[in-house]
Amino acid sequence: MGTTLAAAVITRTQSAGLDVVTLSRPSLVEYYITAYPVRGKSQFSMFESVARFIKETGATIVIQDVFGPCKFHKAALMAMETYSGEVNWPVSWMEGDGYVADSITSTQVYAISGAKVEPVFMDDRPIGGVFEDLEAKYCLLGDIRSANLSAPRFDQAYETFEKMEKVLNGVGMDFSNVLRTWLYTSRILEWYGDLNKARDKFFTERNVFNNLVPASTGIGQLNPSGSAVVADLFAVQPKSKNVKTEKIASPLQCPALDYKSSFSRAVELRLSSHTILFISGTASIEMGGATAYVGNLEKQIALTMEVVYAILKSRGMDWGDVSRAAAYFKDIKEAPLFHKYCNENNLPLLPVAVAHADICRDDLLFEVEMDAIKRS
Repeated sequence: MGTTLAAAVITRTQSAGLDVVTLSRPSLVEYYITAYPVRGKSQFSMFESVARFIKETGATIVIQDVFGPCKFHKAALMAMETYSGEVNWPVSWMEGDGYVADSITSTQVYAISGAKVEPVFMDDRPIGGVFEDLEAKYCLLGDIRSANLSAPRFDQAYETFEKMEKVLNGVGMDFSNVLRTWLYTSRILEWYGDLNKARDKFFTERNVFNNLVPASTGIGQLNPSGSAVVADLFAVQPKSKNVKTEKIASPLQCPALDYKSSFSRAVELRLSSHTILFISGTASIEMGGATAYVGNLEKQIALTMEVVYAILKSRGMDWGDVSRAAAYFKDIKEAPLFHKYCNENNLPLLPVAVAHADICRDDLLFEVEMDAIKRS
C-alpha cells in the first residue's frame, strides 16, 4: 500500500450502567458499547447514557441490539428518539421465550467516528451501514428478517439469508466476505433442525463450505415483528494484502460441523494494527459433541467459560482483551451464577450483556459469545 499504519490504541472505560471499549487508529475509531439499567433509575436510562456518550464523542451508531420484553419495544424506541433524535440505524430486539423478568436487561451498540457511515436500507427501513478505513471496507447489518410471516419457518430462514446476500451485493460484497452472523430464532427448540437445513442449503449453493464458514450465534429469542428469525451480520472486504481472515478451532471442542451445525467455533480478522477474534455462541458441549453436565448450570457455566478461555489463549489473548460479550440463560433468574463464576475466578469486569434465551438444545442452560481485540 505504501502507507505506514500506526498501532491501534485500545482503551476501556466503565461507569454506572455503561461499559465502553474503544479501538482507535488514525483513520477510524470504533466503540463497543454495552449498557444496562442502574438500580433506582428507569430502565430507559441506559438509552440516555448511550446517547450522551455518542454526543460527547461525535460518533455514529451503526447497529444496536436490545435484550428485553417486546412489550417495551415501542416505548424504548420513543426513549431513544427523545435522547438521540431519529433512530436511523437498525435495532434488533430480542425477548427470550417464556420471559420472566419485567425489564430490559441490556443493550449493545456498535458505533464509529473518523469515517463516514453509508446507511443501508431494505423495505424502506434502515438495516445497517458500510464504512471504510485504509485497509478494508466493512458492512454491519442488523434486524434482517422475512416480511412473509405466513411462510413456513424454513422458507423464512432461507429468505433471510437471501436478503443478507442481496444487501451485500448492493454494496459490492458477497457472502464470502461474511465473518460473523447472529440468528435470533423464535421458538428455536421447535425447528432448529430446519434452521440448520436452510442455512446448509444456502451455504451449499453459495459454496460457503469451501471457503470461510462464518462464526455464528443461533439463539432462541422472540422479536416484535413475529418473524421466525432476525439476523445480524458482519462482513469485511479487504483492500490490502495485509488483511487476513481465518477460522479458529476450539482446543476443547470438536468442530460444530461434525454434528451438522454449520458455523466456525471462532473467526479471526487480522489487520496491520490489530487483531479481532469473534467467538461463536458457545455452550457446555464436550469434545465428542454431546451435552455435558445435564441439569447442572454451575458446571455448564464453568465448562463453557473454560472452552472460551482456551480459544482466547490459543490466539495469545486473555479476558482483558474481551471487547463485547453476551451471556444467555435459559432461566434469567440464574444470571447471578455467571457473575459468581467470574468473581471466584478473578476475571476482570467483562463488557457483557445478560439475556434470557432458549439455547439450541433443551438440556443446555447457558451460552456465551465474545469478541476480543488485541494490538498486532
